Amino acid sequence: MEFLAPTTWADALAAKAEHPGALPVTGGTDVMVEINFDQRRPPALLDLTRVPELREWAPDAGMIRLGAAVTYARVIDELGGTLPGLAMAARTIGSPQIRNRGTVGGNLGAASPAGDSHPPLLAADAVVEVASAARGVRRVPVAQFYTGVKRNALAPDELIAAVLIPPPTGPQQFCKIGTRNAMVIAVSAFGLALHPDRKAVGTGIGSAAPTPRRADEAAEFLSGELDAAGLWESRGELPDGLAREFGHGVSAAAAPIDDVRGSAAYRLHSLTVMARRAVTWAWNDYRKAA
Repeated sequence: MEFLAPTTWADALAAKAEHPGALPVTGGTDVMVEINFDQRRPPALLDLTRVPELREWAPDAGMIRLGAAVTYARVIDELGGTLPGLAMAARTIGSPQIRNRGTVGGNLGAASPAGDSHPPLLAADAVVEVASAARGVRRVPVAQFYTGVKRNALAPDELIAAVLIPPPTGPQQFCKIGTRNAMVIAVSAFGLALHPDRKAVGTGIGSAAPTPRRADEAAEFLSGELDAAGLWESRGELPDGLAREFGHGVSAAAAPIDDVRGSAAYRLHSLTVMARRAVTWAWNDYRKAA
């Protein structure tokens, strides 16, 4: 197995163009497990940890540009107030050692339906920035980035450069169900973001469909009901019946399976409960912010 270790972004793109089968590595928290268990044997590994711009984050035209190699630990420590939904999800990932190595870019590249960063990125309307040596940069809305079970929209010569995330205009929440409280793959997960500036609701479902996905019909129903009742302006109390109906709408958007971590029926039930709780918590935070 060949090992490639570029030190600049231009060299990384050139290496990927020359070796399209090379598997990119930042934290290696997924890749090395698969290699150790002989589940994957790529012709080459492309180590991106020496590319400095991938480890940077900064404001970018009204968005937060998060380099692909920014770790979960840094998201928690440096962006907890700026990207609260993503930071909530990051706190649930693995152990401190995993959070110190694992990256949001790596989670996107793996494209696992159970990846914890996906629901908050979907809820926040994030955009994935990818690049190739031949065609330059393109940006893919995160909802279009997942193309199948552990498959993404990257071309063979492309790498993930960053993810661009709009700063929140309202509260965000993240919920996760696992077989224990820590170091566990999600049985199901849910991310929510309130966007009061445009009277919209963002959603993200994890580990309950072939790909991470949104619950668009449920989100449009909720935002419409809030608007019709004048609650976006008045910040009145959220009706419990509305929260429950939203929860059922979220579970209706899922397509789970039975597996060793949980049954499809349990995943649907847990999504109903998590969505109801998440919107209640977020709305209470919205009211308090007034």
